Amino acid sequence: MDVDPRTGMTILDADSCWALLASADVVRLAVVAAGDLEIFPVNAVVDGHTLVFATGEGTKLAAVTIARDVVLEADGADAERGVAWSVVVRGRAERLVRFADIYRAEELPLRSWTTHPKQWFVRVHPAQVTGRRFVSAAGRGRGRR
Repeated sequence: MDVDPRTGMTILDADSCWALLASADVVRLAVVAAGDLEIFPVNAVVDGHTLVFATGEGTKLAAVTIARDVVLEADGADAERGVAWSVVVRGRAERLVRFADIYRAEELPLRSWTTHPKQWFVRVHPAQVTGRRFVSAAGRGRGRR
């Protein structure tokens, strides 16, 4: 892992990024839908070096089916250590339609925040995964006033 000399941020390697993604409770999905940029929180799970999430009918499913180019972002903080992190995944979304792929996705430990039916699975194949870890403002003793 390298440290960016301009910011002091640690630039994370791919394995660290995937480990942090696996620990994230929620991931934000950015897509273009009908010419507008939309951001959705999704509960995703790491499966190999892909991310999988479930969704119902609607804007999110339509966008990932039509446009397919997506960006996902997850972040977190460790207040005790005074550090925070951010991981960004740029890639292509694939709505799962083959039964074998759907059955595999159904076995993944996906947990939803809502009881709304989410009968479709989407797998994101990354083209680029980047991440940063940095000392948080609270970790420097400079909490907001």
